[in-house]
Amino acid sequence: MNLSALLKSAPPDWPRFLAAMVLVMIRLSGLMLFAPVFSSEAIPVRVKTVFVLITSLLLAPMVAALPLAHAELGLPSIAGELSIGLVFGFALTMFSEILIFAGQVLGFQFSFSLVNLLDPNAPLQTPLLSQMFTLLGTLVLLGSGLYRDVLLALLRSFHEAPVGAVWLSGPAALTLVGMLSGVFFAALQLAAPVVAATLLVEVAVSVLGKLSPQLPVMMVAIPAKTLLGYTVLLGSLALWPRFLEGRFSLFLDRGELLMRHAMRLP
Repeated sequence: MNLSALLKSAPPDWPRFLAAMVLVMIRLSGLMLFAPVFSSEAIPVRVKTVFVLITSLLLAPMVAALPLAHAELGLPSIAGELSIGLVFGFALTMFSEILIFAGQVLGFQFSFSLVNLLDPNAPLQTPLLSQMFTLLGTLVLLGSGLYRDVLLALLRSFHEAPVGAVWLSGPAALTLVGMLSGVFFAALQLAAPVVAATLLVEVAVSVLGKLSPQLPVMMVAIPAKTLLGYTVLLGSLALWPRFLEGRFSLFLDRGELLMRHAMRLP
């Protein structure tokens, strides 16, 4: 059943429509706060506000007409929509954390641990390589069209978790803690080739330093690590897009699974 058929079959009920619109806006807030691309500080606040208002206006009639929807404003329904939206957005922001952590690890290997970039679009200092990897991840999401999958998953969430009728339970939210371990291992997988190459350089320079004490180890090790590390990094970047797409799709599936197991309000 399409939107026009729903509007014709249901009598006009403006209080229910406005309540559904507000609840949809609350759920969308999690997407705007945490989800990659949508949460970017480079997007003006006015653009985000207009996007949320238009999307909520278009979705409100269809969402309110769903059989299990409870389009009424109240503390339980508002808290439920807020928890669903925030947890869904937080599950997707782990994609950015993979890139940030990988950049921190590689920055340490490249002796860039003290070189931070003051991003005017972020309130905190970001490691140089983390900023570069974050931009690369954004390009992957835009180029592969995964941002459309985020919007489709959010639309499906209104069927799996009807508006105003669910809230996220504690055990379901605790699964996010287990997802954090995936962030650690995924970042290490991205950084592993460069870490292995730079470690071999350190071992080789250390052996040479033992054999020849007059060798300036620090002056040789840092340039050698940097040159070899960048060479390996450039060679491994060809494998990153497919890896990042797979991880993002996994986080998206986990976010949908969390909403599917949300508890029904009494």
